Amino acid sequence: MLFSDTYFTIEKPAEALFKDRGSKFIGFIYPVNSESEIKEIIQKLKKEHAGANHHCYAYRLGADKQNYRTNDDGEPAGTAGKPIFGQIQSKDLTDVLIVVVRYFGGTLLGVPGLINAYKNAAAEAIAISSIIEKHITFVYKVEFSFERMNDIMRILKENNCKVIKQDFVEINSIEFSVRKQSSEKLEQQLSAIFDVKYNYLRTE
Repeated sequence: MLFSDTYFTIEKPAEALFKDRGSKFIGFIYPVNSESEIKEIIQKLKKEHAGANHHCYAYRLGADKQNYRTNDDGEPAGTAGKPIFGQIQSKDLTDVLIVVVRYFGGTLLGVPGLINAYKNAAAEAIAISSIIEKHITFVYKVEFSFERMNDIMRILKENNCKVIKQDFVEINSIEFSVRKQSSEKLEQQLSAIFDVKYNYLRTE
């Protein structure tokens, strides 16, 4: 079975509002890449909505979707973070943070009401977002002689590589990215050229 190098996230932040019996649930959704970025966003929202009663959230990071967390921020356990995360899962999203800010309206909603409200606020935020497909890419740097220029350019074109930067002054080198699913074939092709050096740099 071929591994997938495709995942879904959102293009830009969005905001939605859900109301129930006087309480306001404002759903904020953000594309994110790190836990430090998530922490900054949550701190910023807590300052901007200092009068709110709760700032509940859920996030998932990474193409493998293994890094995730939920937080009920004082609501009964499982009534906020979990239903928010459920909406992230339902759309198979990652590299995404959803924060639902609640302003209490004076009427207790009960456990089913809370679950429904946080679920709907998260769902509304996702609904108005632009969901985009991304690919896991590996970044390499290859060094070669002028005699190998045509061979290198042919290999990069065959594998739909994206050139990031190139230098043809002292040592001919090209830094490029390639989809994960094409990386093994590309490495084999480069390795077959005896006087070409390449190095894996990073994953994006």
